[in-house]
Amino acid sequence: MLLGFLLFSNPGVSSSQQHNQPDMFLLTEYNKNHNVEGWVMSEKLDGIRAYWNGQQLLTRNGNVIYAPAWFINGLPNFELDGELWLARNKYAETQAIVLDQKPSKDWHKITYQIFEVPNQLGDLFRRLQVLEVYLQQNPQPFLNVIQQHAIKSHSHVNARLKSIIKEGGEGLVIRNPSLVYETGRHKSMQKVKLKQDSECKVRGYTKGKGKYIGAVGALTCEILESQRLRLFPALKKQNAVIKIGSGLSDLQRKQPPKIGTIVTFQYMGLTKNGLPRFPVFLRVRADKVAHEP
Repeated sequence: MLLGFLLFSNPGVSSSQQHNQPDMFLLTEYNKNHNVEGWVMSEKLDGIRAYWNGQQLLTRNGNVIYAPAWFINGLPNFELDGELWLARNKYAETQAIVLDQKPSKDWHKITYQIFEVPNQLGDLFRRLQVLEVYLQQNPQPFLNVIQQHAIKSHSHVNARLKSIIKEGGEGLVIRNPSLVYETGRHKSMQKVKLKQDSECKVRGYTKGKGKYIGAVGALTCEILESQRLRLFPALKKQNAVIKIGSGLSDLQRKQPPKIGTIVTFQYMGLTKNGLPRFPVFLRVRADKVAHEP
């Protein structure tokens, strides 16, 4: 096999860029009307998205991830995009390990699951092959290329989604693998989930009633502008406020996310007024009060 086209070097990252938000691709919502013949799918892992710029690990908002030296030393000098992941249904534990500024021995539980090798030549498979060749020469037990499965039809996608959900997974990512690398939000890269999710900023609280007297009843949240324009286009800015009570634990009602915190919530479609239907608190976003993606 000829590998002469593969690029193993990085043009470099200047010190002025090291703390900037990475330019990454973002997913759109699954569209059953799209022809997905020739596309691929992989499990959508519920971890911390991390961008390796060749020198530093960064969150999607450009905050440095303080991984231990042995972890950093095992990464290549070219860019990577993937999820720092522990296991299914282990997001809170993953977040606690990965976002700690003093890396602990628990980092040995974390794997870096790669779904993209940015700024390389060719289609998705050729880009991923750059990392595969690197791993053949420099095996790293924590570094893995996420397997991509060819899609036969929309029913194939639905069957795989049901299987993943049954096994405790979150959902799927489907992509057109024939395209060259590009950033931003494109219809050629979609997330497939039973429930939709979005993000909002905590603006206040309502008082709890009954057994929650003295605690928070619900979070009053403003839907992020970028999310409103993309997911809730019928909403005017002044109406993009929701209350989220479902999903909060007793502890979260006593110690709620602080004002200004970004939280993720799930919902089931839209109301006739364009608001998310049945919003349920999922978690505080990893970067908490970071700027919008």
